[in-house]
Amino acid sequence: MKQQQLFLGPNIKVLRERMKLSQENFARSLGITRSKLALLESGHTKSPPLGDIVNFSTIFKVSVDTLLKIDLTRLSDQQIHELETGNDIYSSGKNLRVLATTVDKNNNEQIELVPEKAIAGYKKGYSDPEWIADLPRYSIPGLSKHKKYRIFPTNGDSMIPYPSGCYIIAEYVEDWINLKNETLCILILNGTGAEILFKQVENRILKDKKIVAKSLNLLYQPFEIPISEVIEIWKYKAHLSETIVSQSTNASPEQLFRMVQQIRLDIDHINKKLAN
Repeated sequence: MKQQQLFLGPNIKVLRERMKLSQENFARSLGITRSKLALLESGHTKSPPLGDIVNFSTIFKVSVDTLLKIDLTRLSDQQIHELETGNDIYSSGKNLRVLATTVDKNNNEQIELVPEKAIAGYKKGYSDPEWIADLPRYSIPGLSKHKKYRIFPTNGDSMIPYPSGCYIIAEYVEDWINLKNETLCILILNGTGAEILFKQVENRILKDKKIVAKSLNLLYQPFEIPISEVIEIWKYKAHLSETIVSQSTNASPEQLFRMVQQIRLDIDHINKKLAN
């Protein structure tokens, strides 16, 4: 798996200079030597102590997640000012969420299906391992073992040519900030309804803390969603239906079609259990 790039050193330098402090004065206030601070800022300290990282986070009033993972040198003065005044939208777009998952007997992650009947409960159960463990689970050939996938149903005609009732195989998005525009995504929202949307997104998180949800069916107008209302984002990888079988994995059409049939059987079983 590709190692996450970290920006602690240059971020410390950016935030120190914004406080108009020299390395000498800042190091003295921290109780460390100037040479140690210089090594940190230059990135030559490969594994700084966790206590030091938390200390920098407290001093700069920036979350540890943002301090480590967001390149502040690429942000505008206004965006950094928002961070310094407590509006850390960037941490909400990184992996601060708890993602419950399931594994098989060989400790390989499985792909859970969220049936339509379970959508209303997903917003409460998405971080509950026991709730997730009760969902139907599958293995699909050709998908990366280093990424997390889940299956969601579609409903309605807003995303034609993807038919209503097909199943979207989606990959979990950790980094919302760098989500590319026009990506097809499953959006999990924290509104009052059972809000799981399949949409094409425009990423405006850095610009105005929103994403724009677009339908492929032009009869439906785009609409804005404040990033504060988003719980999870999953990007489209493939889809399954009885009429269209996606070729976005290495699985054969026969394998995917059999999976559609099994999903149908599992959902029928779930519906009968809920009806009793």
